[in-house]
Amino acid sequence: MTVGKTPTKGVGRRRAVPWALLGLWVAALVLVGPFAAKLADVQHDRATDYLPSSADSTQVARIQDALPGGESTEMVIVYHRGGGLSADDRRVAAGQIEKIAEAHELVGGAPQGVPSDDGTTLMYPVVSNEPGHDEKLRDALVEDVRGVARGQDGLSVEVGGTAALGTDAGKVYDSLGGPLLYTTVAVVALLLILIYRSPVLWLVPLVVAGIADYLSMGVAYGLNQGFGTTVTGQSSGVMTILVFGAGTDYALLLVSRYREELRRIEHPYEAMAAALRGCGPAVLASSGTVAAGLLCLLAADLNSSRGMGPLGTVGVLCALIAMLTLLPAVLVLLGRRVFWPLVPAYGSEPTPRRSLFAAMGDSAGRRPLIVLATGAVLLGALALGTLNLPGPVKQEDSFVTKPESVTAMETLARAYPERGTQPIDVITPADRVDRTLATIRDTRGVESAEKGRTADGWAEISVIAKDTPQSPGETATIKSLRGELKGSYVGGDSAEQIDLEDTNSRDTKIVVPLVLVSVLLILFVLLRSLVAPIVLVTAVVAVWGAALGIGGLVFGPVLGLEGTDPGLGLLSFVFLVALGVDYGIFLMHRMREESLAGAEPAAAALTALRSTGAVIASAGLVLAATFAVLMNMGLVQLVELGFVIAVGVLLDTFLVRTYLVTSASVALRRKMWWPGGLSREPAPGAGPSEPTEPPRQPEQVGAP
Repeated sequence: MTVGKTPTKGVGRRRAVPWALLGLWVAALVLVGPFAAKLADVQHDRATDYLPSSADSTQVARIQDALPGGESTEMVIVYHRGGGLSADDRRVAAGQIEKIAEAHELVGGAPQGVPSDDGTTLMYPVVSNEPGHDEKLRDALVEDVRGVARGQDGLSVEVGGTAALGTDAGKVYDSLGGPLLYTTVAVVALLLILIYRSPVLWLVPLVVAGIADYLSMGVAYGLNQGFGTTVTGQSSGVMTILVFGAGTDYALLLVSRYREELRRIEHPYEAMAAALRGCGPAVLASSGTVAAGLLCLLAADLNSSRGMGPLGTVGVLCALIAMLTLLPAVLVLLGRRVFWPLVPAYGSEPTPRRSLFAAMGDSAGRRPLIVLATGAVLLGALALGTLNLPGPVKQEDSFVTKPESVTAMETLARAYPERGTQPIDVITPADRVDRTLATIRDTRGVESAEKGRTADGWAEISVIAKDTPQSPGETATIKSLRGELKGSYVGGDSAEQIDLEDTNSRDTKIVVPLVLVSVLLILFVLLRSLVAPIVLVTAVVAVWGAALGIGGLVFGPVLGLEGTDPGLGLLSFVFLVALGVDYGIFLMHRMREESLAGAEPAAAALTALRSTGAVIASAGLVLAATFAVLMNMGLVQLVELGFVIAVGVLLDTFLVRTYLVTSASVALRRKMWWPGGLSREPAPGAGPSEPTEPPRQPEQVGAP
């Protein structure tokens, strides 16, 4: 081993720089602190907050806000007794409805009950304009109504409808902040303890990641205030996941390289500087690729997807800055003792051992074409599972544990099988409201239509379809209304779901090619090759398809999920391609270093796998575990997204990186680096193909 000598001068700098970095971080947190706490205040999770401003549903919500009383708060109070409602049940229901009408301003006063044909159920549509578009006032109204409408003596009472669904969804999103953060921290802490086998070391990257998360919250709030960036429960949750997942990955690479340098350099400051020079470029390149992929979401029409792009980028960049500045400063100040009990002594040799990844590399190196073919067939077979993915998730199926609003909708569906129970909102110019009403009533699939409020040249019409909510029949009715009512807008809960699906479909066609092109361009520049980037991107796209296919085999049969979130394909693609290429960069960067040092292509590929396999595997486990935390949340869209990304990261880490990319590198040999200098055979006696990057000694190269 080559042991580095450290000059005596520069001791003051070794002490001053880490403390200066700590001071800068303290100042930054003091400045950002007041804003980080406000991020939850600008978070919105209504469907219309997700949709683009051009969507019919968004226009309906905007105009309703301007009508007298603002946006309507619509609920359905459901009274049910399995053996049939008694006269006393009806009197109890009428009394509770009267009490609600006295306490709140209801549109049209106390509503009349609508009995089911079988006599088991009584439905009261309740509409109020009290809350307007204020979600807190809406939630207070829903909870107040639930406090009055209570069952007794076997009579069940449930409050459902649009407002109740929104309130119940809001409870889930509100719960993301605390439980999501605590669970993520616990999972990362456990994995770091197992990886580092140190009672102290695991705590340092975990605390730094927590500080980076706090910084990202302040920056995200600034983006919202300065540029109107949409903040949703989903995007803020994913931002936290990325900070801890990506940040811990960068920490694993840096700490591992730092441990290696401490064996050959006496002073921690110089050892850390060498570690940053060694793995810093790969970390910077990989984080830049992730950020570029996420920023492609800015081209999306869906506000929630477009907002997730910059918020995810903020998370990755805050993690990067923290792990390349704050983490090194803390580690240098703590010195070698932070690694106790496995302290890397100056001048020592690491204990040689036969690793799993050495064995895997040897098997891939002996039969690269067979390994490639087998892996491709396996990924292709798994991708066939996408054919088993359930259809778009309905609103009532979007919760993992059904809240009261969903059970109310299910009761209504059973009691009123041939009747719509959820209004379709139509906004039409006031000067043609009568003609619009006539057209609506003549439209196939419409049960009834009633005129509502009028103001500022617009009139509101509430339509009830003959078919149940979000059924094919109701969907056809909504599309027919939109086709017939030129100059009018058709909205409501079911219409919002149609707009979400249509917008996601459009976004997928735009964003997916942008992600592929941007990632390929970055890899072309970074790896100075056309072949290697294509191999990496093809591999991660195959992983995405296989992960979705596994989802199709698990979502319905195993997890009991009734539908697929419309945005799952796009978001999982962006994350898996960006994060998968991230790991590919770590491996290919080391492979390139080995090649520049003069190693033959096959030897360079196998050495890179042996050297980086353990740390990439550790990083993959941490990232997969952090995304798997989303599966513990209460919404189907988060469960599905967390599952697909976690499975995809594991496939990428243990199959694609270890076997397929390594096998492709062995099989293609120098062609992997075409048309760069490394693709050409060196002349006899000549040095490396690209002398502009001098080779390092083998013990100084790459992540461990």
